[in-house]
Amino acid sequence: MKIRRIALTAAALPVVAAGTLFAWGELKPHEVSTTVEIAAPADKVWQVLTDFQSYPEWNPFMVSVKGTAQKGTKLDNKLRDSDGGMMTFKPEILKADAGRELRWIGRMWVPGIVDGEHYFLIEPSGDGKVRLTQGERFSGALVPVATGQLQMEDEFAAMNAALKARAERA
Repeated sequence: MKIRRIALTAAALPVVAAGTLFAWGELKPHEVSTTVEIAAPADKVWQVLTDFQSYPEWNPFMVSVKGTAQKGTKLDNKLRDSDGGMMTFKPEILKADAGRELRWIGRMWVPGIVDGEHYFLIEPSGDGKVRLTQGERFSGALVPVATGQLQMEDEFAAMNAALKARAERA
């Protein structure tokens, strides 16, 4: 009986540990966001943001995005981090509200491991200007141990600056 209890306890420990990490990752997500003011109207910012084919010309972070900005569609994104490392993922668009918001969710392997809900909010700020906020909310079982890899403020800021320059130029 005692050996059986020890075996059951040993078998339960990984399940409990995984459940604890998952709960921690869901209850305490990691969030990143950056904001920039752009001297251009919302429709112009939206046009630049959703012209995915042009990303290789100007975007230092999202160097390739294939797909359309339409709810329910999947994108094929290639990212370059500030160290030059590349990553590919295929998020699903959750919201595409022209001139206001673009939002997608990307997942590592399966839902609940690391889920990243990425968003772009375009808000009027007066005098034909807008405030663009780019952010991401990471949740899931590996988030508590992967927070160091999820620091993307520099990459978001670089993309925001490049988007600002492109929208203000035209």
